[in-house]
Amino acid sequence: MITGGSSRALAREVLVHGPLSRGELARRLGLSLASLTRLAQPLLASGFLVEESRAGTGNGRPARPLAVRADTARVVGLKVSGDDVSGVLTDLRADPRAQAIRPLGGRSVAATVDTIARVVSELSGDRPVDAVGVSLGGSVDRHGVVRKAPFLGWTDVPLQRLLGERLRVPVVVENDVVALARAEHWFGEGRGRRDLAVITIGVGVGYALVIDDRVVDRPDAGVGLAGHVPLDADEPPCDHGHRGCAGTLLSSSAIERRARDALGVDIGYDDVMEAAARGDEASRAALETPARGLGRLIGLVSSLAVVDTVVLAGEGVALAEAMRPVVAAGTTEYRHPDAAPVDVRISPPGFDRWSRGAAATAIQHLVVGSA
Repeated sequence: MITGGSSRALAREVLVHGPLSRGELARRLGLSLASLTRLAQPLLASGFLVEESRAGTGNGRPARPLAVRADTARVVGLKVSGDDVSGVLTDLRADPRAQAIRPLGGRSVAATVDTIARVVSELSGDRPVDAVGVSLGGSVDRHGVVRKAPFLGWTDVPLQRLLGERLRVPVVVENDVVALARAEHWFGEGRGRRDLAVITIGVGVGYALVIDDRVVDRPDAGVGLAGHVPLDADEPPCDHGHRGCAGTLLSSSAIERRARDALGVDIGYDDVMEAAARGDEASRAALETPARGLGRLIGLVSSLAVVDTVVLAGEGVALAEAMRPVVAAGTTEYRHPDAAPVDVRISPPGFDRWSRGAAATAIQHLVVGSA
């Protein structure tokens, strides 16, 4: 891990926004050029930073902006679901270099630790890795203790400690939506934005927030609060008795049930989305209420958190693409007309995005300790 607050700030700035000239870095960090040069020297000597040679203008000297050498660290990111462990091996920019997935041998703590260790071993090969990040659905405290993971039947499991003892490398355990937000903030659709929200739709509905360049990480992040935001009082109640909440409208299983009832055929999520995107009126009618509900959720999040960038992620983002005009209308339905337009960005779906989120969490731990 890089030590020293100023060194961490420099490393983070170059990693997320580089390559950058010394002059630009000095301006961003509020340092003199001489101080910036002194601060960069140890990072250059260690190989973390490198100078890129670029042609100068006119008779000027070639520009030599600072960049991160991405291959100076190897990181494994892992997403634990109720059925399997999927992982990616990445560099310092969270770019995947290899992928692996293995079924859980069981949902016990011991079986899950064994599966995670096998995936890490497969991805690392004959070279050690510098850090491991693990994400899962549930409540995780700042010490990596899984306070509750209903899909695994876990309560108060010190997973970070257990994995650290087993793998003998730094391990960070995080809620999956918070980890995904870290990846979107540093390396994805939210890169360069100091304030943004991330909404995930798929099996459930998740929500994470970045304010003043930091992910808001609270113990209730894994409780599933976003799934119980009321969106349509005319819809059925959820298992907790909340009528028309986000989970009853936007989860993939809820949308599949709605589509099957409306169309009278056994149709899957992807198929109804493809039909709606082609302009099939029956399919579009079946998706009208969920799409408007998604727009309302985006508008509510943007208004209450006072952010104008919302990143949509997860396996269910096809809803936003297939029903874009309806989602856009829902976004403005309850938003003040003088408020800034909401910049809605869609992160490409794929289960490796969750693993990459875990890797990004480990990278942040290596570079700045936390973010």
